[in-house]
Order: sequence, then structure tokens, then C-alpha cells
Amino acid sequence: MNEACLPPVSNRVLYGYRIFCKWLSFFIFGFSSLLMGALVIPFMLMFIHPRDKFSRTGRRFISLYMRFFVFIMYVMGIVVLDAGDKEAYKNLSSKIVVSNHPSLLDIVMLLSLIPNADCIVNSSLNRNIVGLVSSRFYIRNSLNYEELLDSCIKSLNAGNCIIIFPEGTRTPRNGEIKIKKGAARLSLVSQCGIVPVHFGGTDKYGLGKKDPWAAFNHRDKYIYKITMKKEISPLAYSSLPAPAAARALTAKIKEILFTREASDSGFGGAPKETP
Repeated sequence: MNEACLPPVSNRVLYGYRIFCKWLSFFIFGFSSLLMGALVIPFMLMFIHPRDKFSRTGRRFISLYMRFFVFIMYVMGIVVLDAGDKEAYKNLSSKIVVSNHPSLLDIVMLLSLIPNADCIVNSSLNRNIVGLVSSRFYIRNSLNYEELLDSCIKSLNAGNCIIIFPEGTRTPRNGEIKIKKGAARLSLVSQCGIVPVHFGGTDKYGLGKKDPWAAFNHRDKYIYKITMKKEISPLAYSSLPAPAAARALTAKIKEILFTREASDSGFGGAPKETP
């Protein structure tokens, strides 16, 4: 992203303070994750059995931890979470939550809102303490397709919600939006509904894909305006052949989350799509 395309920094002292707080908050996150991996998780492993109960308790604990982390950033004056009816997220059960992904903190926000959330974590993260903690409670993408699908269905049947970013990476600020069919296929096989969640708010410059770490929104704090859209039922596509149903359901997800009508993208405007 060319910084020249952004508005000028309105207050350089405040801008510098926000960058410092961003770095400090990530340090707090990393250090507290280290403490969890060294102290809390081993304690839970000793006293919480069987494995399903351990995973369920662990996910709720992680949700509280993420909520605390969001609160820390709010107190610092760099992040505001505006999610509307938060009870609606707490009451979700056996749903596939799909979302656009403009920033590094999107998964933090969703985990803080959904206490029974499950997600697919990158196995490469096992090289650091955050990944090792996550792999105890969430599904690893190192599984083959059938194993991954089976793990997701078991999690949904247990009442958990699976969080999926259909792009597979953070939303590009400009250019074509390409999304994958994984969420649609899982919905069609499991017959669980898809709940689209849209991230809007202020520009997330400094947290977007390929943004410099020493950067922040030039004019404002990071405001996360999160909107839960109407659930998509896979039953509406049951009359189609499986490949066609997956394509149609994926197109519906893209229409809801990524068209200009989806409202503000979190980049200070809807993402541009190439023809």
C-alpha cells in the first residue's frame, strides 16, 4: 500500500502514541500467551478431562482472554469494538461464521464475541507459543481434506461454531476479491447454516496485508464495526448438483460480504473489484 494514497497524519504526537500502544499491545499478547502455554494450559491438562471437555473449556477461556486483550487496547485508546447485539454472537450454535478479513485483529474480535468458536489454525504456527496454545483447542490445517472435513463436522455437531475467512488471507485493499469454496462445501455436507459477519469501521492501515508495522490509521483509532448478516441456509441449494451448489453458495457469500452494498470495508471504503 502506497502511504501517499492516504490522508495526511492529523496529529503526529497522537499518531506516534498509537503506534507505540499497538506495539505494546502485541508484546502483552505474546507475553501473556507465553505464560498461558507455560502455566495455565499444563494446569488445565492435569485437571480437566476428557479431551472434549478440555477443548470446550479451553475455547471459552481463550474467548475471555481475547475479550481482555480487546479491553486492554480499548483502555489504551487505540481500538473500539462496536458489535451491536453481542448476545446474538454468544447464542450462536452449530453455525459456520464467514467474514471478510481486513486486519490482523479480526480473529481476535470474533473469538472474543463467540465463546464456543472453533477455527482452523495454520500448522506452521506451531513453531511459536501462540500456535502451540491454539493447536490445543482448534483444528489444525495439517490434516488431509477428509480428516479436516470430519473434524469440522464433529465440532459443529458438538454445538461449536466454525470461523472461516473465505479468502484464506487478509482482504486486499485494492484489486480482485477471490474467495474459496471451503465454507460452502462444509455447509452443504454438514447442513449447518452460514452466518456472514462483516467488518467495517475506520481504515485498518497498519494491520492490513503488507502494511508496515510502524504504521497506524492516520486520522483515527481502529474502530471495528461488526455487523451480523442474515443466515444463509444450505437447504436453498439442495436441489443443485454438489459442484453447482458450492459455486452458487460461494457466490452468495461474496455478494453479501464483498459488494459495495456490503457497506464500509474497514479500509475507509468498499474494496475495488476488477472486472
